[in-house]
Amino acid sequence: MAAGAGRTGGDARAAGDLEVGQGMWSGRVLAKYWALQLPAAVLVIAVLLAVEDDLAWPRWLVWAIAAAWVAKDAILYPFVWRSYAGEPARLPLPMEGAAGVAVERIDPRGFVRSSGELWRAEIARGARPIEKGETVKVKARCRFTLLVEPAADLAVRSPLHEHVAEDRETR
Repeated sequence: MAAGAGRTGGDARAAGDLEVGQGMWSGRVLAKYWALQLPAAVLVIAVLLAVEDDLAWPRWLVWAIAAAWVAKDAILYPFVWRSYAGEPARLPLPMEGAAGVAVERIDPRGFVRSSGELWRAEIARGARPIEKGETVKVKARCRFTLLVEPAADLAVRSPLHEHVAEDRETR
């Protein structure tokens, strides 16, 4: 059995979210890969043929190097095919509904800490301004900005919220 031949079916199943026909051997993925490899292969062949006489190389050596170049692309394909499959980019954390704490006043923009990370935030449409240390609920995420509103349930607390509350008590 060829190296990796036993994994081919498993790779497509492991991806899980690839559409039917978007696996390693789909025509679309193969065509995209080879279409992007072709210009480099043509350039290598053209350069080799141009310098063949200057270097006094036999013609068979030029074609052997060109074949090795194409073979290199074929060998690398099983390792890089997912890059050509066109999977949609996924965000690592779904943020809708997450709780956070305002690290500064948000009116209309500011910063919140949610899921242990500092995020740029904007007040959701119709929400009131949010004070520093107030618990917020994430309504949506737009790229790197969270749309937030004051949390309805103030029982939701985070370590940052407790820290801000302690700072207020000591003042």
